[in-house]
Amino acid sequence: MIFLGPSFLGANATMNNFETGSSNQSPALAAYRGDIAFDVGAPEDGTISARMTVTDGMRNPFGTVHAGALIWFADVTATHLVLDGRAPTPGMAGFPLAINLTANLVGNLSAGTLTATAHFVKRGRTLSIVRTSVCGPDARLLLDVTTTHLAAK
Repeated sequence: MIFLGPSFLGANATMNNFETGSSNQSPALAAYRGDIAFDVGAPEDGTISARMTVTDGMRNPFGTVHAGALIWFADVTATHLVLDGRAPTPGMAGFPLAINLTANLVGNLSAGTLTATAHFVKRGRTLSIVRTSVCGPDARLLLDVTTTHLAAK
């Protein structure tokens, strides 16, 4: 399971006035916290899938999944495809840095399990292009993302 958090996502945002420690800074109007957790499978034949259950920590104030949570889910799934089963480590050579991301949000939901499926458009030693679809439990498309990854040196 991949656990990403705390983040700046979620419907559980609370209004907070707090000391900033400096008279030059204005207090924050709101503090946001959220959590994203999902499971990514192993890549097989140039494809990978991941599953994520919608929770309160990823909903926006409207009650649907925050667009950033959907895009993050798709991007991390695509990154795992390019890694080809290797575990990411801090500063690793060859880590697939996203250099371009194009996202089309075509739907949303407030509950259920999401599935991300990623496949290669182009698989190269230094540059890879991945297309990822995120669908709801009824297989309805919610997000279509194309990412371009450059292997870090």
